[in-house]
Amino acid sequence: MALAAVLSAAALPSASAASAAGTTGAAAGTADKATVASFDRMAQAVLTQRTAALLDTAPVQHDALRSDARVGLAADLAQTENTVVSSLQARKARLAAVGEAYSAGRTQVSVDRVRISDGRADVEVTETTTLTYEKIRGDEPATTGFQARHDVTFAATSHGRWELTGITDENAGFPEVNQPAPHVSKTVDADPPQGTPAATSWPASPRPKAARSGGYDYTAMAAYAEKYWNHYNPAYREFNGAGGDCTNFISQALKAGGWKNAPGTDSDYHNWWYNSSAESWSWVGADDWSWYALSSKRVSNLANVYQLGVGDILQMDFDRDGSKNHSMIVTYRGMGGMPYVTYHSNNTYRRSVASLVMSYPHAVYYAYRT
Repeated sequence: MALAAVLSAAALPSASAASAAGTTGAAAGTADKATVASFDRMAQAVLTQRTAALLDTAPVQHDALRSDARVGLAADLAQTENTVVSSLQARKARLAAVGEAYSAGRTQVSVDRVRISDGRADVEVTETTTLTYEKIRGDEPATTGFQARHDVTFAATSHGRWELTGITDENAGFPEVNQPAPHVSKTVDADPPQGTPAATSWPASPRPKAARSGGYDYTAMAAYAEKYWNHYNPAYREFNGAGGDCTNFISQALKAGGWKNAPGTDSDYHNWWYNSSAESWSWVGADDWSWYALSSKRVSNLANVYQLGVGDILQMDFDRDGSKNHSMIVTYRGMGGMPYVTYHSNNTYRRSVASLVMSYPHAVYYAYRT
């Protein structure tokens, strides 16, 4: 765990001031540095317990969840987290059915910002989680990892303590493998105007792909994505504050592997380009990218997500409303046929397609051969 080097002076009075008040600061609506450290430990404890639910080991409750002098877990949230852990354990079982498991995991949390107002503490944290693939098929990569941002809320109690009351995902992308799936409230036609949904059944008939073909270097696409998965290429703008960076990221990787600009009006999906001052909608928008890629015949539909090869693109429609929400690029494929995707928003390295399918069984998937 690592606290941010600089925290708001208004939110964090000196330890001596807190000591003089004879309280951890909950009643006064402030928190000393030791209390903020407790915020950090409690957030890490909850997120670590989520990660542990996916491991192929017996779950162990984190000590910080049981007792802390300054911070506790609200009863309602404790019940919610029990449900989350149960759902993740069910996800682990679904992954095991397709031959995937995690032998170890590590979750670290850093506090980025603390805001105190009216007996409520809003704590912005960054989670960094790494999971080790268990060698079942023998061709799995060593690890998968991601970074995610959360808003962790605490409420002051009448006894001078704080209670953790909620954890909200603040990412422009979608929840990661150790986070609960979003609630799906829409029941609509799953077929989008373009593209053919891919099957998610395992295994799939193989669709071999060369490392280079037609002037495209798929190894270079994967190498670019894996170089910049957790730190961004300064030669490009990033769009995390404007709907997410996922499609911008795959566009960069595709260009690194040989895709050429297709100039024209930025809003016309028949065009695809980026320059120092602007970009086409198809460069940054998930739907627009798919419309461009299909209409230009730079991609074709694959029948099954497990047919994806290195340099291919996977998109997801989470709420089944016909609009694609997320874009990812395959950067590794195991000898046994499992593709692994790397993406931005959240920044994630080599997540298996099985993990996505088992985490989001009701999503619609689109698999594109580039």
